[in-house]
Amino acid sequence: MEKTVVVTGANKGIGFGIAKHLGLNGWKVIIGARDEQRATKAIEKLKTDGIDVIGWVNVELKDLEGIEQAAEEINREYPSLSLLVNNAGIPGDMSVDSEHTEVGVIRETLDVNFIGTFALTKALIPLIAKNEGRIINITVPSEISPYWHPLAYVASKAAQNAMMGVMAIENTVEIFSVHPGPTTTDLNGNMSLPGFHDIETVGRKFAELVDDGQHHQGEFIELYPIVKED
Repeated sequence: MEKTVVVTGANKGIGFGIAKHLGLNGWKVIIGARDEQRATKAIEKLKTDGIDVIGWVNVELKDLEGIEQAAEEINREYPSLSLLVNNAGIPGDMSVDSEHTEVGVIRETLDVNFIGTFALTKALIPLIAKNEGRIINITVPSEISPYWHPLAYVASKAAQNAMMGVMAIENTVEIFSVHPGPTTTDLNGNMSLPGFHDIETVGRKFAELVDDGQHHQGEFIELYPIVKED
């Protein structure tokens, strides 16, 4: 099996770290991004590190027609695709509690993090199945944490986790979920507290997991579990 991966949201943050360290492990990398300028900048950085970036695809998860076009492009241009990493997503409004969360924010976050992710996954399953590949979702636990629980984001990821569980039971393809753990990114305002990791650390550990030779169907794997306070 040729090691070809598309990572959505790979132009920055955790997605960039994942793309970099998969590339260092010998994967051919396709950047999934929604902005050509940012994608080009990320590709230049990755190539400087010796990563074999074979292209980029415009992936805008709130645009269902665009997702179909992206899937068609991937099938046409990258028929060896064997790994989809569903990393892209939006945070919703993390600054408010559930009582003050707007319904529109819930809808928008679900549209991107769940519906868009499902649409892309569904569109690429035939190609990935043909290549005996895998799908990995970057997510958070469905169990609500007392320390961090923005409603829109957590609800959208819980739906994504349910999608993974159902697909795994149905054995459509090998699919599992990865929770990176607390990571300093712009999604959380570059928060850096005790127990947080950087994207290099997370990307490296993710790549080790992908290439561990194990079967992870239906698993929810925490790279760095959240440490509960006493």
